[in-house]
Amino acid sequence: MQLESALSSEDFAKYPFLKQASKQIEELQFTIETLPSEKTIFDRAQNRVEKAIFEVNTGNVVKDKRAEISSFAAALILVIATKNSWIKKRYSLSVAKTAHAQMLLEDKGKILAIAKDFDWDIGEGVFGKDFRVRFSFYLKNAAHMHGPEWKLVNQIMDKGMVYLNKDKVVRLLQEEVKNRIEKRLDVPEIKNFPPEITVIAEGLIKLAQEIMGEEIEDIPKEVVQTAFPPCINAIYEAASATHHLSQMERFTLTAFLLNIGLNAEKVSEIYKSFSDYNERLTRYQIEHIAGERGSGTHYIPPQCSILQTHGVCKNRNELCRRIYHPLKYYKIKQQLALKQAQ
Repeated sequence: MQLESALSSEDFAKYPFLKQASKQIEELQFTIETLPSEKTIFDRAQNRVEKAIFEVNTGNVVKDKRAEISSFAAALILVIATKNSWIKKRYSLSVAKTAHAQMLLEDKGKILAIAKDFDWDIGEGVFGKDFRVRFSFYLKNAAHMHGPEWKLVNQIMDKGMVYLNKDKVVRLLQEEVKNRIEKRLDVPEIKNFPPEITVIAEGLIKLAQEIMGEEIEDIPKEVVQTAFPPCINAIYEAASATHHLSQMERFTLTAFLLNIGLNAEKVSEIYKSFSDYNERLTRYQIEHIAGERGSGTHYIPPQCSILQTHGVCKNRNELCRRIYHPLKYYKIKQQLALKQAQ
């Protein structure tokens, strides 16, 4: 099945992250300088990012297909202009979740075409399953999935192909979409944005801080380790036992400890036993997260939904199910611990 014959301009509006949609954006000769003058596109782009910040989706597709496709590129520019890692991850996840909901409604032909856009080795399935997927693509995208239903040994596999129903293929494609958007947002710093973009970016940062800020307000700077959420305890124990953490785990632990009152020197002590420890580089990275270097942005750890996506959420308990951020968890548990100690 040829990709071009399976996807239409309406599909490119729904899935603007596809390679064919990118070609259409290029043909529109859309630039950073012309963005502020394109009011329809500019407004939809801003709406995309605001929806992502507040609702973890990118809103409904507008009728003007040109505006919808172009606003996707414009939204990427706005997100890049914020220079905020939380907004970048939030937007990537939101695009992926929006696509996931839409792909669940598509027929097999559309799913095959979208998967082939990511260079998947995929075809129609047998054994009562909708699709067959090369096991390497399955492993790549199921790496952070938890639960027995995602273990490779629990799948039907034949001659290097994993046989799956549509819901699982679509969930794996959600990971592909998120990773593609994250890569598009991972660009060198762009300077000299038009003033209109800078103003919008600053506004988006303030909106994000409304979501993030309440988790860090009024947290007493007396560190109470018994109040750590389960995910932080798991990362901390892994750091102590194995001296190895993933990039997401390092960022989460560092940002968490900085936000509850530890200084950069104390946080740096945790990583000294790691085999890849470099004092100068580690200290720089910690101070960057603390807002003491670079853009001056003070970072907080990712919220729970993002930690779940990256497989960092561990040992969830009843309180975890009622909150959405590890700092919120810590604040509640810390206040209880301090009251009991009085």
